[in-house]
Amino acid sequence: MQILIPSKKKSWVKNHNKIVLTMTNATLKNLALGVVMVTVGLLLSRSVEAQPFNGASTPMFENITLSPQFSPNPLLIRGLSGGPTLAKDITGREQTETGTCQGYVDQKPDHTIILTTFFDYLQLQVQSSEDTVLVIRGPGGSWCNDDGKDMNPNIEGQWLSGKYEIWVGSYKTNAYHPYVISITDKK
Repeated sequence: MQILIPSKKKSWVKNHNKIVLTMTNATLKNLALGVVMVTVGLLLSRSVEAQPFNGASTPMFENITLSPQFSPNPLLIRGLSGGPTLAKDITGREQTETGTCQGYVDQKPDHTIILTTFFDYLQLQVQSSEDTVLVIRGPGGSWCNDDGKDMNPNIEGQWLSGKYEIWVGSYKTNAYHPYVISITDKK
């Protein structure tokens, strides 16, 4: 196969059918670009289709309901930190008993956790390759934390039954970082 790129305008005659193609440089370049883009698109779609489903994978932005002796323990949920809203605007204050409300989060919570009963001890710890903050709003108030445990946000203690809204934030507005929240009732 031979590819010809004419300098101005050129015609080709193919076989004995006398099919004449007239193309300019711009037309040929656009055609070549189109072929490349379609090829890349097909290759990318193939790689996505070829990926096997891992039943152990953790869905993003999952909402959960917890009862005593939940399993697995720890339970893992994941998402992307950050957003355009100041964390202190979610809680209505800059400081809580568990830490300063700093960083940026989404307007809506990343997760909702429903506790079916009182937990004498429950711990939520964020794990990320980037520095993140944790904001929780639920029965009894709002809590924030940054660097509570090994440079990761962590909130632990006694938890009332009810609905808790969870945000994971970033230090810069609209900076998004993947994270995993580990939830356990074991000290």
